[in-house]
Amino acid sequence: MSAVPSTLKTNKLIDKFGRQVTYVRISVTDRCDFRCVYCMSEEMEFLPREQVLTLEEITRLSQAFVEMGVTKIRITGGEPLVRKGVVGLLENIAKLDGLEELVITTNGSQLVKLAEPLKKAGVKRINISLDSLDTDKFKKVTRVGDLDVVLQGIQAAKKAGFEKIKLNAVILKNRNHDEVKDLVEYAMNEGLDISFIEEMPLGVIDSHSREEAYYSSDEIKQDIETQFELLPSTKNTGGPARYYNVNGYDNLVGFISPHSHNFCDTCNRVRVTASGLLLLCLGQEHSMDLMRVLRANPTDLDKVKQALIESMDIKPKGHDFDITEQPVIFRHMSVTGG
Repeated sequence: MSAVPSTLKTNKLIDKFGRQVTYVRISVTDRCDFRCVYCMSEEMEFLPREQVLTLEEITRLSQAFVEMGVTKIRITGGEPLVRKGVVGLLENIAKLDGLEELVITTNGSQLVKLAEPLKKAGVKRINISLDSLDTDKFKKVTRVGDLDVVLQGIQAAKKAGFEKIKLNAVILKNRNHDEVKDLVEYAMNEGLDISFIEEMPLGVIDSHSREEAYYSSDEIKQDIETQFELLPSTKNTGGPARYYNVNGYDNLVGFISPHSHNFCDTCNRVRVTASGLLLLCLGQEHSMDLMRVLRANPTDLDKVKQALIESMDIKPKGHDFDITEQPVIFRHMSVTGG
């Protein structure tokens, strides 16, 4: 895809609190081949094709972001690797002048066949969801996932030679909280980083009570420290995780804590849903319809960039999740983009 001429290349995306947006997470689909209990309802209604950004629109939008100072783009879903043509999309985004990092988050189900093509397309780092190492627990959390397929996918990703591979584990009390040490041990033995995530209160779910299932990062850290020594790290990947070195190993343990350790003050991120909605905050409804702008201006990238500049005025200072309220945000995580 050829670049669209633009006259606004010097502008930066800076919100009214002085924070510059340099990191964008773009969902390429709300569909997924898993049905994880913390992410979506078991019976989901997905968006019709015409309500999803085309691959060309995603490429144009990515170009606009990069020309305005974004250096890191993460491709998410749903499960991004079920989107037809996603590898070609990644190739186009990776070629954008000024983009330093193209990364992807996946459930690992498609990595056996796609790990190598992703690496060749220009993806530098990959995050893989892994909430359990127990076959039965994994099936209960994902409802339909096959643990062996994901573990094979992790090995395929290692073989492909990404700069960094990180595991993500959402921890739920009395579901998988007793596995945190096993997950750290697995990650360290495989030479992988791992981040533990407090459940995001997004969307109406019927599988569990979020208040009852809440297990804080502090509790997870305490559990890990009964077996491993965690040392504070200065590592920062541009996201919300707080990282620790593990004594005796070369890899990191991270904690993403939207409840217990709010990370809003240094927020440098925005999200784009598969339907083209620009979300200025994960835990708020402040948004802008970028699909409308893209389709009204198919050859004028400046109009898109002007909309991005205007969106900075409505980026809130932060969120204030409260798991005692149900729901906090009606959109599911699969719609929001993982």
